[in-house]
Amino acid sequence: MPQDRESGAKANIYGRETARKIMAKLGTQPIDGNTNECYMEDRLVAIKCAHMATNDIGVSYRMLKRIEAVIGAFEVAPHIYELYEISTKFFRANMRPTRSKGPAAGKVGLVRKAIVIDKGKALGTVKLTGKAT
Repeated sequence: MPQDRESGAKANIYGRETARKIMAKLGTQPIDGNTNECYMEDRLVAIKCAHMATNDIGVSYRMLKRIEAVIGAFEVAPHIYELYEISTKFFRANMRPTRSKGPAAGKVGLVRKAIVIDKGKALGTVKLTGKAT
């Protein structure tokens, strides 16, 4: 089901909050207060989160120019995420443009969760605590 403005805003908040919790578990922190980008092993990466029913992760084209890798964090049970890493080169080669007609139109590429899981490097599982987002 496509997102509307309200569901997109909720997804944005969920992604940022969840990425920050995952960063804390991994012993890193966001590079600033308004991003899901962080340094892992001296590389700038973005953590992109997806609920169980979500089939894609999205990254802005501008972000793809800055980061070295994308970490897909996929919910497998409430508060439990499996992490997979893919390079930005792989992301670009497998992305398709968003169908958004709103602010993201022409600015965001999507990659299927199944592709990231199948071809990405498994980084392990993270269990988060706290209220559901």
